[in-house]
Amino acid sequence: MSEPFLTIAKNTSNEMVIKKSRFICSIARVTSDEAAQQFINQISTENRKATHNCYAYTVGDRDQIQRESDNGEPSGTAGVPILESLQLAKLHNVVAVVTRYFGGIKLGAGGLIRAYSNSTTNAIHKAGLVQLVTQAILEITVSYAQHDSLLHYLKEYKIEVADEQFSATVQTNVYVDEDKVDTFTKLLIDRFNDQLTIKKGTSREHEIPYLTD
Repeated sequence: MSEPFLTIAKNTSNEMVIKKSRFICSIARVTSDEAAQQFINQISTENRKATHNCYAYTVGDRDQIQRESDNGEPSGTAGVPILESLQLAKLHNVVAVVTRYFGGIKLGAGGLIRAYSNSTTNAIHKAGLVQLVTQAILEITVSYAQHDSLLHYLKEYKIEVADEQFSATVQTNVYVDEDKVDTFTKLLIDRFNDQLTIKKGTSREHEIPYLTD
């Protein structure tokens, strides 16, 4: 079974104060390199007086694009910890910018790594997670005589009805996870003795709240 495609439920920001330095993690969903850079530029502009605006992002269903920047912090103490926090949460299509306002106390390399990592992780928890599932619409044409039986069957399998159209027959449109379309179609054919007309329609991205332990 493949890993679920996870991303954040909402864009958000979270602030921590560590030894008088303010660490503000702003996190957002993105679907392209350009969108990630626009968000980074926006946050950097809004915090132009900050000491550092460090970032990391991952884009693509297989994380084809990954970028990170220390933005003046010692090499490896900011961008990489931010990126690793995104990866540890198994997130996709997410950009995180951690803005630091220096408070006068140096944290050392280890302290910086922990600060940037914890700042990102706390923002992820605040944002919450969702699983993205690609669903297809199945257009099921059913007789009035079997309509109630079909609805009961769909409810039993917790299949969401998108809409229905009534004419000489009933067209019941339902959402089915893309990877379950073939299996569910066969179940319908067997259950209704091949008396339904079933056609696969368009697809959508569906979000399901994802709860971590």
